[in-house]
Amino acid sequence: MSDDLNINKKRNNQIKTKSSSASGRGETDIDYVRPAEVPDQDLYHGHSFITKWIFCQDAKVIGVQYTLTAVFTGVVGLILSWMMRMQLGFPELFPFLTAETYYQFVTMHGMIMVVYLLTALFLGGFGNYLIPLMVGSRDMVFPYVNMVSYWMFFVAVVVLMASFFVPGGPTGAGWTLYPPQAILEGTPGAGYGILLMLISLGLFVIGFTMGGLNYVITILQARTRGMSLMRMPLTIWGIFTATVLALLAFPALLVSAIMMTLDKILGTSFFMPTIIKAGEALSYDGGSPILFQHLFWFFGHPEVYIVALPAFGIVSDLISVHSRKNIFGYRMMVWAIVGIGALSFFVWAHHMYVSGMSPWFGFFFATTTLIIAVPTALKVYNWILTLWRGNIRLNTVMLFCLGFIVTFVNGGITGIFLGNVAVDVPLSDTYFVIAHFHMVMGIAPIMVIFGAIYHWFPLITGRLMDETLGKWHFWTTFLGAYSIYFPMHYLGFIGVPRRYFEMYDSPYIESAVGMNEFISTAAFIVGAAQFIFFYNVVKSIRLGKPAGKNPWKANSLEWLTPDVPPAHGNWGDKLPVVHRWAYDYSVPGAKEDYITQTTPPSEVREAEVEKT
Repeated sequence: MSDDLNINKKRNNQIKTKSSSASGRGETDIDYVRPAEVPDQDLYHGHSFITKWIFCQDAKVIGVQYTLTAVFTGVVGLILSWMMRMQLGFPELFPFLTAETYYQFVTMHGMIMVVYLLTALFLGGFGNYLIPLMVGSRDMVFPYVNMVSYWMFFVAVVVLMASFFVPGGPTGAGWTLYPPQAILEGTPGAGYGILLMLISLGLFVIGFTMGGLNYVITILQARTRGMSLMRMPLTIWGIFTATVLALLAFPALLVSAIMMTLDKILGTSFFMPTIIKAGEALSYDGGSPILFQHLFWFFGHPEVYIVALPAFGIVSDLISVHSRKNIFGYRMMVWAIVGIGALSFFVWAHHMYVSGMSPWFGFFFATTTLIIAVPTALKVYNWILTLWRGNIRLNTVMLFCLGFIVTFVNGGITGIFLGNVAVDVPLSDTYFVIAHFHMVMGIAPIMVIFGAIYHWFPLITGRLMDETLGKWHFWTTFLGAYSIYFPMHYLGFIGVPRRYFEMYDSPYIESAVGMNEFISTAAFIVGAAQFIFFYNVVKSIRLGKPAGKNPWKANSLEWLTPDVPPAHGNWGDKLPVVHRWAYDYSVPGAKEDYITQTTPPSEVREAEVEKT
């Protein structure tokens, strides 16, 4: 007992010593933060153009490289969607758009937009740029591995684009790549095209694994002093959870790509059943196409949340900053992100209701699909309550945030329809699914991406983007997107099938002809409107109004660096010390309407701040 008392006295003396030394530095006891547990990171500094801007180990440069590469692939995907809409709205007007090229464009458009644009942009682009800045570290914990991960992604994109130039062209198996037709002769691109697609996906997964491990370890191990997990911005929580999902889900895509490659090259039968062609049995025997569907959708549905969760986190931060209010229910938002991530692994087979599964399985997956809507709805309520009675700045950033909320809610409601087996079966192969998928996975995340770029552009370049051009861009994109996808719900209800290269002649869908012409025209306009954004970016880099430091009066660490844009190493000679969460806005008793994360409690004694 006496030994325990001596230990306690010794511990109390150590605390008093720390407090007195803190007072000697001009601080008070309430400002004390535990000292760093690990030494400062030693960085490699490039000495030439190649090592500073090409083979660079700075996470911020790597984030920009990811973004530029992903946007390039996105522009390719946009052009492919234009080609598809030309054929659907005005068939036979363009002779080069054959059935084969149409299916190839559909396949490449889908895979590019879901994997090579959205996943790469949210995790590779925003993840690399924001994680070290927002958690207060100098860089990712493994900068060299981070650089290699980007170049693996770049090679994956090159391999994918090379499929446009090989004999037979890219694969036309549909973006889900279902066997057996994906590798059988008669499917467009069944030779080199499908092989290049599978190799590209394998390279992408390997490259992402390198980057993903970096993101997770940096967030868990390299946070600055005072940055507890429950003080991290929701952007980091969204990226962190999505990265964990990807590390668990992408292996299913990788092994399915390897197995299908072996089926194609070596004639194995992982996914290939016994097939009779022209009266003769092919060499395949005993494989299961349904097995591929399970593997693909075990990756495919978490992939929805790999894109959505970073968007949820980013939009939460943007709404808080631009409404000058603390985020409503921060801990609830964190656990909703984690809960959505966990539940996303139990809903994959709702994409497979038409595959002939047992009704009991259908009941299970319909139930889990409805359950996952609960934490998602909580997030929507929290966004609305954050906006409630806020000092809302109705700028371009906020417009894109509001556009996201409206679009995501609309898309989510149609998801409840499709989560029900009895409703999904007749709608599964119609344009209703196209409308739902694009509202949730296309338009909603793109709204967040644009809002985030308008928000963080001053941090990256030191200049503000043009607000007038930004609002023209938003309204054209928002109204145009609804002109495209709202009518598609109607097309689905009247039974217009998706995946068809042209509309068949039927008295039941006569109204679809004019509707398709209208949708195609709207798609051309919306696509062209994106060049307003590109013009705004280029113009603002050179001629934009200087932003200064922290133009939005935000609290999070990325706006508090000594230099704007942040230099390599981010923080100069001394890492920041965090005293609070990132959401102290419009706090009663505070002199300003924001209190940064690095503001010590002794400087805001009169403010009624949240205890975090």
